[in-house]
Amino acid sequence: MEKVIEIIGLNKVYKNGRGIRDINLDIFRGDIFGFLGPNGAGKTTAMKIMVGLMKADSGDIKIFGHSIETEFEKAMEKVGSIIETAESFSYMTAYENLKQFARYYKNVDNKRIDEVLEITGIFKYKNERARNFSLGMKQRLGIAAAILSKPELVILDEPLNGLDVEGMIDMRNLIKRMAETEKTTFFISSHLIHDVELTCNRIGIVFNGKILSVDTTENILANYDSLENYFISEVDRNGKL
Repeated sequence: MEKVIEIIGLNKVYKNGRGIRDINLDIFRGDIFGFLGPNGAGKTTAMKIMVGLMKADSGDIKIFGHSIETEFEKAMEKVGSIIETAESFSYMTAYENLKQFARYYKNVDNKRIDEVLEITGIFKYKNERARNFSLGMKQRLGIAAAILSKPELVILDEPLNGLDVEGMIDMRNLIKRMAETEKTTFFISSHLIHDVELTCNRIGIVFNGKILSVDTTENILANYDSLENYFISEVDRNGKL
């Protein structure tokens, strides 16, 4: 299986002692990988390092075989991401925002902009200014921007934040469809256990800056009633709860 992300001995510790310690992880092509843990577990730190927003104390991340340390541009070539919040220009329309983002890519035309607006369910609002959007709508616009260049890897930090039930279902279906039809690989962080269970095919539990376990959703649900029970038992087994 082709490794899309390889995280090797990653460490980043803040002055207050929090951070991530010795993270090792492989993500394969077509995975919808759920990085599951409570707020403050270290998920966003790992993702910020992954996309170059922060430097690790030690360790490395390879994306499509390219080290983010030595070949950052190559590593990021086929990556789309949203870290923390989906940013947009509030005075621009949804369409204008995407037109702005399209300037960063060689082959994104107006047809592709309409296509991602359609995919994320906001086509009918394409001429509305982003300032009038709800949090969920901004999140959809952010996802539209993240998939604009048809990336092979999409990194999403808490993508279901602020979405209503309908929005969550739409987003889940979109992620699954892209993984299936376009073989897009997803790396998704979340603290929403139920949604990770329904969206992801592989799950890594992160707690207090460490990865406690990695397994397929299928295996987990064959042995536990729910992902929640598995999560509690893993945290318990590692003596942290």
